[in-house]
Amino acid sequence: MALILQKGVLIRRTMDLRHDWTLPEVRALHDLPLLELVYRAQGVHREVFTEQQVQLCSLLSVKTGGCAEDCAYCPQAARYDTGVKAEALLPVSEVLASAAKAREAGASRFCMGAAWREVKDGPQFDRVLDMVRGVRALGLEACCTLGMLTAGQAARLKDAGCSAYNHNLDTSREAYGDVITTRTYDDRLETLRRVREAGITICSGGIIGLGESVDDRCRLLITLAAQDPHPESVPINMLVRVQGTPLAQAAPVSTLEMVRMIATARILMPCAMVRLSAGRLQMSGEAQLLCMMAGANSVFFGEKLLTTGNPEYQQDMALFESAGIRPLEPRP
Repeated sequence: MALILQKGVLIRRTMDLRHDWTLPEVRALHDLPLLELVYRAQGVHREVFTEQQVQLCSLLSVKTGGCAEDCAYCPQAARYDTGVKAEALLPVSEVLASAAKAREAGASRFCMGAAWREVKDGPQFDRVLDMVRGVRALGLEACCTLGMLTAGQAARLKDAGCSAYNHNLDTSREAYGDVITTRTYDDRLETLRRVREAGITICSGGIIGLGESVDDRCRLLITLAAQDPHPESVPINMLVRVQGTPLAQAAPVSTLEMVRMIATARILMPCAMVRLSAGRLQMSGEAQLLCMMAGANSVFFGEKLLTTGNPEYQQDMALFESAGIRPLEPRP
């Protein structure tokens, strides 16, 4: 048995990691009786992670709204009337002040999101690189989500110290066209390839509640697990329905569906930080703890997730303390 320090977390590598899961296999896991599924996922989690810790990640929208994409769930798309006003890229000083506050509150990763279809070389990208350097100087992991990247841009982010790049697949290839038409599934996979080749770790997951089938959810996880290596971070989001978007009237999903997705992700990608992301505001504390029992060991915290609500900081800390879950300490 090998003990390995991965992203500040001591993990055990005791199992072979698979990249060849089939839909019948994953669907059989996903559809297990819920308590059996959670039991199996908790077993995998305990075999890999040595302590009951949760990684606290803070997310700041550094450039809000005005996006040219047509993602049917997104309040930042310029073509939808959602009440989100387009704002210019924030000054570096303002971003670093937010990062410092996040670190004081216990964050070990600071994520910066810009509502762009793709990164454009020039002064704005140079400013983002300065943000990354500043966040790293504070002793935090720096994560960016900026849309599509060229290989050269990925290399520049790596040189600046970017720890991780978030680029979600959102759903399965089969369901993708019902949600987004302005960017292809292969565009997303190509960006992930460029990020990996640059030596930046990958943060990639998806959203449930977009009108997809259970098979689509399983296919999403299969595609993520087919990455070699697996994504280091896998955010699982529940759709936050926003008035003005095409999915504003989508049928709600139950928290137990989130539990199933998290548990299945944990089994398929044992060493990933599985992140309980958007949708926590709609979940009780007990439901969130069930997600953690199923294998979630990372959360976004703070009052906002880009432009949508998130549980309050004190509420989060009280929940973790009552359950005996310790935040992962920021590394110096």
